[in-house]
Amino acid sequence: MITSRSNERVKAARALQDAKARRETGLHLIESEKLVTDAIASGARVRTVFTTEDAYAADGIETIVVSENVMEALATVKTPSGLCAVVETPDCSVPEVFPEGLIVVLDRLQDPGNVGTIIRTADALGAAGVLLSPDCADPFSPKALRAAMGSTYHLPIMIGALREALTRLRSQGFTCVCGHLKGSETLPAITKRAALIVGNEGQGASYETAALCTLYRMPMRGRAESLNAAVFAALMMQTMIDRMPE
Repeated sequence: MITSRSNERVKAARALQDAKARRETGLHLIESEKLVTDAIASGARVRTVFTTEDAYAADGIETIVVSENVMEALATVKTPSGLCAVVETPDCSVPEVFPEGLIVVLDRLQDPGNVGTIIRTADALGAAGVLLSPDCADPFSPKALRAAMGSTYHLPIMIGALREALTRLRSQGFTCVCGHLKGSETLPAITKRAALIVGNEGQGASYETAALCTLYRMPMRGRAESLNAAVFAALMMQTMIDRMPE
């Protein structure tokens, strides 16, 4: 059992709470039995499992037993679950050919909770993937992973420059719909190839992104001008998927 927070393996895992360390190592840290189980079941490459229970074991995966004091250092929540793991971050490059279906595109979202919630909703509603601009909140940060509740491992997560990606989507027959206060309140026809663009929480989509899309303003019957980004994304995903032909 490792009982020291200064242990090198513990320090290396704990460093993954920081975005720079995640980028440099290509690894991320997950917490809770559900996330660890989902990661393993999905085929993600789990490097090391840290547990406070020596009864836990996963075939072929290094398991290290640590004290509760060490687990508290590894965890990013006040009440640790007693289980966390170091996982290889999957390839998030933008594909040459996008899968058919709904691609959810996130333009500069800053709240990792919104990013994780949108990924979870996209998974639940059957979206084909989630594409993030490089300046979005990291989908593999602890908060985003908790909000996604395992869905990060269930569908493609892509990260890349949106101008090039949207141009490629359009060339492949995707209808790109961007939520925008200056948009029409009438949705364009939705085919089996569609992309939903969700802009930054405060500023919306960038001018460059909006210029490549059909702009849509969701009708508001009350006095609020806009919705939380994750709520807007959920409503729009459901609407667009429902309108896709069988």
